[in-house]
Amino acid sequence: MWPPQAADWPTRPRNYGWPDSATVDRVVSNGCDVVPVAHRQCREHDDSQWRMSFSRAEIVLINSWIPVQQIVYHILRFFIKTEPLTDSDNSGAGTLSNYHIKTLMLWACELKPRKWWTDDLNLVKRCTQLMHILGDWLSDAMCQHYFINNCNLIENKSNVTNIGGQLMSIDATWLSQWFVDNYILRCFELCPNSISRFLDDTSTIMNLHEVVSAIVAWRPNGSQLDLLTAYDSAIFAIARLGHVHPFNARLCPFWMIQVTKLDSRLCLYFTAVVFLHVAYLSSTDGINDELIDILATVSGGFIHQQHYSRNSASRLSLDQAAKMMKVVANEPLSTMSLIAIELSKAYLLRALRCKDSDSDCLQANVYLAVLYYTTGQYQTAIDHCTLVMRSQDHSQCSSHVVQGELLPKIDDEVDNMLGLAVFYQYIQASALNYQCPAQHVSVFTTELFAYYLHIKDLSPPSVIQISLADEYKRYETCISDTVQLFIGDVLLFISQSRTWQQKFYCDPMCRHSLRQPEMNLTEYSASYLVELLQKSAVEHLATFRQIAARDFGSIGTIVTTDFEAMYAYKCGDYQRCLQLSTHSVHTLLNAERIFDFLTFPKFIQLLDDDIASVIALTLIVNPKCRHICISQLTLSLYLMTQCQLKILHLVTSLPQTIDYVEVARRKLPPERILDQLTLKLTERKIVTYISALV
Repeated sequence: MWPPQAADWPTRPRNYGWPDSATVDRVVSNGCDVVPVAHRQCREHDDSQWRMSFSRAEIVLINSWIPVQQIVYHILRFFIKTEPLTDSDNSGAGTLSNYHIKTLMLWACELKPRKWWTDDLNLVKRCTQLMHILGDWLSDAMCQHYFINNCNLIENKSNVTNIGGQLMSIDATWLSQWFVDNYILRCFELCPNSISRFLDDTSTIMNLHEVVSAIVAWRPNGSQLDLLTAYDSAIFAIARLGHVHPFNARLCPFWMIQVTKLDSRLCLYFTAVVFLHVAYLSSTDGINDELIDILATVSGGFIHQQHYSRNSASRLSLDQAAKMMKVVANEPLSTMSLIAIELSKAYLLRALRCKDSDSDCLQANVYLAVLYYTTGQYQTAIDHCTLVMRSQDHSQCSSHVVQGELLPKIDDEVDNMLGLAVFYQYIQASALNYQCPAQHVSVFTTELFAYYLHIKDLSPPSVIQISLADEYKRYETCISDTVQLFIGDVLLFISQSRTWQQKFYCDPMCRHSLRQPEMNLTEYSASYLVELLQKSAVEHLATFRQIAARDFGSIGTIVTTDFEAMYAYKCGDYQRCLQLSTHSVHTLLNAERIFDFLTFPKFIQLLDDDIASVIALTLIVNPKCRHICISQLTLSLYLMTQCQLKILHLVTSLPQTIDYVEVARRKLPPERILDQLTLKLTERKIVTYISALV
């Protein structure tokens, strides 16, 4: 709680608007801590004393400072730390502490207008003025606590008089020289030897300016290099997940939290690694429930498992599917939304496979029909609709409804009818004073919605043909026989009746395919999901490369299109791959620092068989090597060559490519075995092709 000893702090007059009311409210809401710290004079005799600590409040206030205030605070703290000011008897009781500086800054921020800090900006001048203010306080033996009015931080005037006199004697000239000698030159000692020539003379303003400029120019690069080194380590650690440490749905949330804490930019890379990991395992061993749960966790739609005694297995799977469908409802189709749709399908099919799925199968089949229709798999959508329409148990149709908020974009009619249903509810509530249950507004009856989808003429001609008119009559009969209709059912049927009737009457021979559903509609095929995961992973990695190039481009050349080039080659878009890889080669040939492409199994799926074979040979030669990588330059040269060989009219460029390969072989160290082998393979491909032409 906020202590009564500081009750007047939130409301005392403030002429210059700092802190503002929002900051004051935040400070007060954080309260005050009470800590077991005895007074300095009593520490040897009493360990039961307590002290108020306003550290939470001080952190909030300091974080609200403008940059110049934070810099001045830092300079003053550095001065007090390096120049221990004590009284003459050296007892330590009169030592000026950092808390005195903090109190000085808090009062100055409140009592000085903003322009005092920003106009005619001179950091040394501001520091000198604040030291003089503190000197006056010490001379008067009065340093009022910032929060508690009747608390004086100076206990004994005789102990601080000498310190006050020292502070009052400091002028801007002395402090400037002190700052150069004790701060700038100490920072300069950390710089590399190449900048040492600036140290010869700092007596003039021009030479001092050169020293400071050299530090300012070096420090960001040094900081960026340290950060990039840590960044590379984090990337490598994330890439190893699943290779050394097993991936599972329980650990994924933990890893996501840790990655976010480390650096939010790494979340893109983490997501891509998970997608590639699941794609790799699915393409080799097939998809399973654990992999689906991992993907759902990373996609933000996973529902933690509950005890089956409370909820049936099929109901849990339906709930998970509903959460994934909400992710993409009313959103434009993208790679990520298509992945969410595929995960929804997998959960719905899992629900159908459960032994307790009888009561949930109608709802699962209708949602599956919607999702298959959304992704263009019309015949499969028809089959799931047929299963609902032919079901003998219609008692569940009204208890398990189709939730409009879960539906992806189907057509304008469904969206319009849902909107009209909400408007209808508003009219009832406002004009008729009738409160319609909210759960009855944006829903459709399961069986009726299956009829609607089924009549949309989705499938090509098949063996058995019946007229759409007959199907429409079945739909009409179902509407008439349904005991409890929702407003959405009625509006959707009426809106389509005229359109369908005109179609039937204008073309009475209009036919619609009707066939028996396929025997197995509960198994999920992962091939399409694997393609989506690879595509989405490349999109995430490309964005990640762009962010890295933006943040670290000043200390190294980062090609942002290497993953895109690989994916274009994998998809057979050789012209696109050639364009991207050629640009990368021209960029990297003159680069001082070249970044790498990791070759863990999850990444190899983006490469072709030849490079995969070279990686395997490298590991056979050196089994102790747990991981190897290939440079962006080598990979770009290989892809460029492959595309040139496949686009036959570009063979005239091959001699130039050989020259590029030779430059790369000299540029990259011999100990980079994978690079050297790949470059040798690239050169051999070109020579073999040219020899065959001759």
